[in-house]
Amino acid sequence: MARIVVIGAGMGAMTAAARLAVAGHRVVVHERTGTYGGALGRVRRDGFGFDTGPSLLHLPAVYRDLFVKTGKQPLEDCVELSQVEPAVRHVFADGTATDLPNASRAGVGEALDAALGAGAGARWAAFMNRAREAWDRTRRPLLEEPLWPNWQVLAEREPYPSVAHKRLLRRERRAVTLAQVAEFELAGEPRLTALLEHFALARGLDPRTAPASAAVLPYMEQTFGSWSARGGMRALATAVYERCLARRVEFAFDSAVVRVVEKDGRAAGVELADGSVVAADFVVAGVPPRALAALLSGGTAARAPEDVPARSGLPSRLTVLLALRGGRPQGTPHRTVLHTADRADELDRVFTTPGTPGAPASMGSPAPTDAPASPGAPALAVSPTLTVLRPDDPTAVPDADHEAVTLTATVAAGAEVTDADVRRLLDRASTAVPGLADRLLWHEVRTPADLAEATGAEGGAVPPPALAADSGRRLHPANSTAVSGLYAVGGWSHPGGGLPHAGMSGTLVAGLIVEGPEFRGSQ
Repeated sequence: MARIVVIGAGMGAMTAAARLAVAGHRVVVHERTGTYGGALGRVRRDGFGFDTGPSLLHLPAVYRDLFVKTGKQPLEDCVELSQVEPAVRHVFADGTATDLPNASRAGVGEALDAALGAGAGARWAAFMNRAREAWDRTRRPLLEEPLWPNWQVLAEREPYPSVAHKRLLRRERRAVTLAQVAEFELAGEPRLTALLEHFALARGLDPRTAPASAAVLPYMEQTFGSWSARGGMRALATAVYERCLARRVEFAFDSAVVRVVEKDGRAAGVELADGSVVAADFVVAGVPPRALAALLSGGTAARAPEDVPARSGLPSRLTVLLALRGGRPQGTPHRTVLHTADRADELDRVFTTPGTPGAPASMGSPAPTDAPASPGAPALAVSPTLTVLRPDDPTAVPDADHEAVTLTATVAAGAEVTDADVRRLLDRASTAVPGLADRLLWHEVRTPADLAEATGAEGGAVPPPALAADSGRRLHPANSTAVSGLYAVGGWSHPGGGLPHAGMSGTLVAGLIVEGPEFRGSQ
């Protein structure tokens, strides 16, 4: 039985802790804050409840597997999950609206034809068929296996089978970025373009520079569905926490780790803020790269030589919580996306001008092209793409005569949020929530600075999922590190950000510790 210290109580860290405990190890989690769940926070006030992180689960099989492997109670016995229907309502800049059904590719095609005109559904379906090929080619190496030592194979090979685009008197071109996929393969239809690019923007990726392999993002969501939980996604975090307790994982909250103790080139424990030292045979760190670097005596991130560089300069999120009088009307979509009327302005404010693709930073490449647009406090777009969340969850309201609504937008890390920005968001939200101004009891704002405080990520940055191609700049550092016995877990390590990806990272770390370097992922 090994002694294992886990730094942080995020979803990836708790997933690793539960699996390691079941394997017979003694696991202690040290969390600097007073609670578990990482980004899966919950605000409660006056009988209202709001998720402050993800509010929907995609690819629930990741957590179903966790519960099957760590106990007798399946996930559905611990969390009340429901498929949301429709999956999402899109309201485009020209006012066109469409409700896309959940996990029904045929239904999505019919909805697009009805809203955008004949042929729109067929173009989207053809794109999704190619996205499925990209998914089949990258699923195991990007999600289910530790990062390959020869990760350059993933970096150089574009898995998306783009279609040749012919132009008069010009050579054929194939889509390299997601924006080019929209231009070449979706006929540049502005609403289909907005639909496709939203999948990237919502995950902190610039569609102008994100590789075509980002096509796996809409494929995952529209194939495996969108799920809500009674009590919000915080209920999922609670279920994983309770599973950890049932497997005798120990938790020490308000217990900040200030140093990873190293002995003979190996992690030997951690030092806490009070000066005490906790010995360990393995250390699992669920913290952002710079935070991990600060915990190491060398002051640099622990990465094996073959590993890709840590991501930096990624966008954040702005969240506004609304407490409303009046109940949620029957048939209201859980999620509505209000698309911006000026995509170029929005992308310019969230991301820098695209740079020249190059090798990973460890090999002398320029900084990632999705860094914030300016080193100061960037301003919000005048009309950002806005997601309006209206969950059908009785636990989120004091009674049936009230409604809890959440607004979210992707913004630059460290973005300055003014009262005028919030007022503009409220005005836009009234498109999806009629009579909002008269119904509003109170609102709370969660800025990138608040997210930075909650997660420890600089500027409140949110890690995107790993993607293939683009010279490896869309990969994340491996779970194993240059310090023997030290492992990285969570959204800032392989396979990147997102609720399913966090669970996958925990599975990979547990496998590497239990089975050793020869571990090649679950079969």
